[in-house]
Amino acid sequence: MPSFTLLDVETGVARPGFTLRPADLGQPTEPGADWSILFETLRGGRRAGVDRLRVDNGRLAFDVVPTRGFGLWAARLGGDRVGWRSPVVDGPVHPALVDLSARGGLGWLRGFDELLARCGLESNGPPVFDQAGRLIHTLHGRIATIPAHSVTVHVDEAPPHTLSVEGQVDEAELFFAQLRLTARISTTPGSNRLVVRDEITNRHDTPSEFQLLYHWNFGPPHLEAGSRFVAPIAEMCPRDARAAEGIDHFDVYDGPTPGFAEQVYLFRLAAGPDGRTVALLRNQAGTKGVALRFDVRQLPCFTLWKSTQGLREGYVTGLEPAVNFPNPRPVEATRGRVVSLPPGGSYVAETILEVLDSPEAVATIEAEAQALQQRAGSPRIHSKPVAPFV
Repeated sequence: MPSFTLLDVETGVARPGFTLRPADLGQPTEPGADWSILFETLRGGRRAGVDRLRVDNGRLAFDVVPTRGFGLWAARLGGDRVGWRSPVVDGPVHPALVDLSARGGLGWLRGFDELLARCGLESNGPPVFDQAGRLIHTLHGRIATIPAHSVTVHVDEAPPHTLSVEGQVDEAELFFAQLRLTARISTTPGSNRLVVRDEITNRHDTPSEFQLLYHWNFGPPHLEAGSRFVAPIAEMCPRDARAAEGIDHFDVYDGPTPGFAEQVYLFRLAAGPDGRTVALLRNQAGTKGVALRFDVRQLPCFTLWKSTQGLREGYVTGLEPAVNFPNPRPVEATRGRVVSLPPGGSYVAETILEVLDSPEAVATIEAEAQALQQRAGSPRIHSKPVAPFV
């Protein structure tokens, strides 16, 4: 398997301007699968100095941002953007310009504009303060604002020539946890999907705890008035009284509504015998959509974030599989949803994004979700917040 190191802090390797195409490896160019990979350093505004890795499989293109925790900034299939339009208009924002402690621990929002932002690893809920009022956990944790120290590209020699980009990000400090995220994002030339496979490793000599939530974020054209959320639901609970106000239409979206206050719903999703499930966001007509696949044994908690304020405010929804719910970390610890890793221990989680660009593709995923729902039976929907969700 041909591999190329694009960044390695330990050896001093840095290769901005790196490009790779099939011809560079002596591979034929298949119709609709003329792939390319570009590694560059961005300039201007708050993105200055941010490394971007653009992967185009000939059909689906996406941007990986090693400087921001190896997250996914945006994607595109055909003429459609996959992601959302954040008020952060000059992103991706360099982490050096994001003070996580600002605004009482809400500073994470100053750089938030990704298609996929991982939340964790020490914590991933709202800010938490000790009894003296000191901030001990900031919103959604630090992993999305830590630059990768290693970036590698792999291309399978055998058809279908899977393209993979891999990065390592360490969340570590003296006297505290030493956690390493090894992230691999892969795609097949000509396909409409990408796979995010993460491994969290405890590099400490004693046990360490972690939390992990995948903040997948979508706006137009997949989000619009009448868009629907479709998934096989075992049980659902509104996070708070504000979410309870919309319980009767939690799965349907309004158009852009200036001043809209977010609503958050917490789920246990049903799955097949293999633990696999699927969650879908489809537009009003059912002609376009985005689907997430994952294993509920790895990611047992799912959060739906509805933030349908005005377009300039950041009209967006989040589909968020996770090991825990985004409650304050002490709540999640009490509920047993903080994962402990032994020294040298690892935890693997994988999510698959599929971008759907036809009524037939959307209908297929809807039918799959409905079949899982029928197998699980009627969902249990709570009208107000209840334990153990909150």
